[in-house]
Amino acid sequence: MSSLVLLPPNSSSPFSRCYVAHRTFIHGRSSAPNVLRCELSEPLNGRPHVPVLNDQILPKFLQSKRLENAGNKNSNNRIKIFSGTANTALSQETAWHMGLNLGKIHIKRFADGEIYVQLQESVRGCDVYLVQPTCPPANENLMELLVMIDACRRASAKNITAVIPYFGYARADRKTQGRESIAAKLVANLITESGADRVLACDLHSGQSMGYFDIPVDHVYCQPVILDYLASKKICSSDLVVVSPDVGGVARARAFAKKLSDAPLAIVDKRRQGHNVAEGIK
Repeated sequence: MSSLVLLPPNSSSPFSRCYVAHRTFIHGRSSAPNVLRCELSEPLNGRPHVPVLNDQILPKFLQSKRLENAGNKNSNNRIKIFSGTANTALSQETAWHMGLNLGKIHIKRFADGEIYVQLQESVRGCDVYLVQPTCPPANENLMELLVMIDACRRASAKNITAVIPYFGYARADRKTQGRESIAAKLVANLITESGADRVLACDLHSGQSMGYFDIPVDHVYCQPVILDYLASKKICSSDLVVVSPDVGGVARARAFAKKLSDAPLAIVDKRRQGHNVAEGIK
């Protein structure tokens, strides 16, 4: 049996010190109390200084309860995964692999095409992951992602990570002619200013796109997944050829070929006649 006893301060100074005593009673006899003494400084401008209790000066019987409460708090699920409408199946499978459920979110379109987003559960203090590729229709999905980020930011989410498996406008990362826009930089600015703290993208068109963001970017590659799939097919290396669709993909194709027991490498000489029009010459 335990009891908490508050001992009176020294009568010489009402603000000199305070005590917290913890006495344990065992079979009718009591052991010596564990006394916590808090020294207080002299009053300043007529106001006493009150000590602040922390983990270093708390007695053990109070520390144990504090640690128990902290453990219960940390055991709560503080990771939230929400899906946009671009690829719900991918989001569900991602959450399943992590042992989580997708967060509840309401997304709809108004009659004039505007996007409405409402989170239907609390994300205060949570690490939020928004899975939304900006695949076609790119503009619709991109705007939906921005509104989702803004909703999470206004709901006091701790960290917001935009998971973008397909990053639209990534190929517009440089100027090929005069008076062109660099849309990849513009999209990076939109995502950053909307409130995202981090971006996770897959197989960007070029590594320089990461430099367009003012926030951290995790650039992951799908090469291990494809290699595992090809390995499961047990294809003989002599029957396998890795083809690069253009000169820009030679480095990536060479990496694949090296992983596949130095498979032969072929390169397509691609010449563009215009936007969305390409002529391939072997």
